[in-house]
Amino acid sequence: MLASRTLLSKQALVVLTRQPACFVHHGDHGNWGNTNIAVVFSGCGWWDGTDVHEGVYTMYHLSRNGARFQVFAPNQQQMHVMDHMKKQPGSGENRNMMMESARFSHGQGMMQMQDLSKLDVNSFDAVIFPGGHGIIKNLSTFVKDGKDCKLQNDVERVLKDFHRSRKPIGLASMAPVLACRVLPSIEVTMGYERDENTRWGNWPNTNMVQAVKSMGARHNVREPYEAFVDEKNKVVSTPSFMWETEYHYHYIFDGIGNMVKHVMRMSTK
Repeated sequence: MLASRTLLSKQALVVLTRQPACFVHHGDHGNWGNTNIAVVFSGCGWWDGTDVHEGVYTMYHLSRNGARFQVFAPNQQQMHVMDHMKKQPGSGENRNMMMESARFSHGQGMMQMQDLSKLDVNSFDAVIFPGGHGIIKNLSTFVKDGKDCKLQNDVERVLKDFHRSRKPIGLASMAPVLACRVLPSIEVTMGYERDENTRWGNWPNTNMVQAVKSMGARHNVREPYEAFVDEKNKVVSTPSFMWETEYHYHYIFDGIGNMVKHVMRMSTK
């Protein structure tokens, strides 16, 4: 008995010594530690920038799957500042997208946050745009111009550069609006095409689905926890908070996780 316990202890010690510090999970996709992803933010907050949950979930899943990532945002003023309690614009306050997006940086500040104008496609394997109203207010003029909107110059450049270089593009919630406006004949999902209210949630922004279809994109219906993959164009999208829910955030978490995994998978091809 004692001999058996000693043998088991030695075997356990061997296993433990082979593990990386803190039992770091090596992920299921991508080249661990060598996949470099650019993440583009538009501020901080669902109503006037990047949604906090979508931004954090994106970074979590990239980390969990072994990617290195760099966060970017335009060094420009955002459209306006929203009172997230009243859901209406504040009075006369101006904020910079890059400074607001730096709120996502845990103790890194400007060292981690970079000006979007410096994003070079040759330095990254893929790019991801988390959602939020900053997509349609700050990164584009969609909130004013709808399907005829214009994109912020660097946003358009980045999307076209990654598409031209055959590198994956990840899009969450409202972000497909950007890609559909400047990339021809891509396929995306923004969830449902009709607002179907249930006790779990509803789809209040289906007008955006009609807009991307009018831009020439093909739309595919998916659930919040799913991702749609356009293999031909290397575009991966997930509905995320296009689905409005009170507390079922784990579906959003899972959907962004699926999007990130497919982006990682395609970045190694």
